[in-house]
Amino acid sequence: MATRSLRVNSRRLRPKYLLFMLLMLVPISVITIFNYGQKISYFFRPLWDNPPRPFVRLPHYYAENVSMEHLCRLHGWSLRSEPRRVFDAIIFSNELDLLEIRWQELYPYVWKFVILESHTTFTGIQKPLLFNANRARFAFAENKTVHDVFSGKIAPHGLHRNPFDLESQQRVAMNGLLQRAGISNGDLLIMSDTDEIPSPHTVKLLQWCDDVPPIVHLEMRNYMYSFEFPVDYSSWRATIHIYGPHTHYRHSRQSELIFSDAGWHCSFCFRNIQDFAFKMTAYSHADRVRRRDFLNYSRIQKLICQGDDLFDMLPEEYTFQELIKKMGSIPRSSSAVHLPAYLIENADKFRFLLPGGCIRTSEDNIPGLNRQP
Repeated sequence: MATRSLRVNSRRLRPKYLLFMLLMLVPISVITIFNYGQKISYFFRPLWDNPPRPFVRLPHYYAENVSMEHLCRLHGWSLRSEPRRVFDAIIFSNELDLLEIRWQELYPYVWKFVILESHTTFTGIQKPLLFNANRARFAFAENKTVHDVFSGKIAPHGLHRNPFDLESQQRVAMNGLLQRAGISNGDLLIMSDTDEIPSPHTVKLLQWCDDVPPIVHLEMRNYMYSFEFPVDYSSWRATIHIYGPHTHYRHSRQSELIFSDAGWHCSFCFRNIQDFAFKMTAYSHADRVRRRDFLNYSRIQKLICQGDDLFDMLPEEYTFQELIKKMGSIPRSSSAVHLPAYLIENADKFRFLLPGGCIRTSEDNIPGLNRQP
């Protein structure tokens, strides 16, 4: 009888026990998905996403004191009688230091620097016209500069506009600005973000050689926070075009060809902590800021020096092998070799971009800049 009573009681308790477990598991699951859903999704990305088709890689030959005729011939091209005009076109946000390095590096080869900035970020946040306010800093290139302002729309308080729509609108506006800058068929056009810097010898090679592909992507050495943290060679969005009637300013895949080791991509390479927090909320992937404490200055500073991800994300890879290989902190490098010459010549000014310079300042003395964290 006692045994039977225990069985009856256990049957009566089972539904209550299951209901209790269900009530416990549902909120725990919701909290886990909310906090770690992105990590879970990225960890299993090799199962649900397919990698883009591979590029056809073009070998890149270069050494100092080698004639341009010989370099052109090594690539299967021929030497031109005169160089092409080069137009360097960028949409600018707040990367003042990288813009200075970029323009100083490319100044001898560029005919016009075409720069477009907006009153708003891609997410619809109002921002100052930093290039306009700091134009004196770029007086060395004033004779080559074509600048314009895009009238962006400010998002209503508490809301964000679709960043990819606003980004696309600015890239369309760049097409008109290039026309006003005087670009013609046959000119060389660089399409890249400010922090994607083609190497000078890459630009010189493509402007002096005939028979180069009409569109070629640029493989760039990928860095995070500074040149102390090299990531890989996965940066590919920058392109160089032989301008023609069907050329449109874009930042997406436009060719099957990629030119190997053609420059540097230094992402989130800012002098001031404020600039990190600003970009995190301003660029097209601002949805990665899942919590307000992501913008805490002390947290950002700690992650910069550790080489860890600002958004607490896993690497965006398509194989478990690559995913596991890149998990964790980015290994530091003590090498400052094969970097932009202007950076090395002005190492004291740009110490924060070199090995041992991970500590940033939270002071802001940049004209036109008055932001709150």
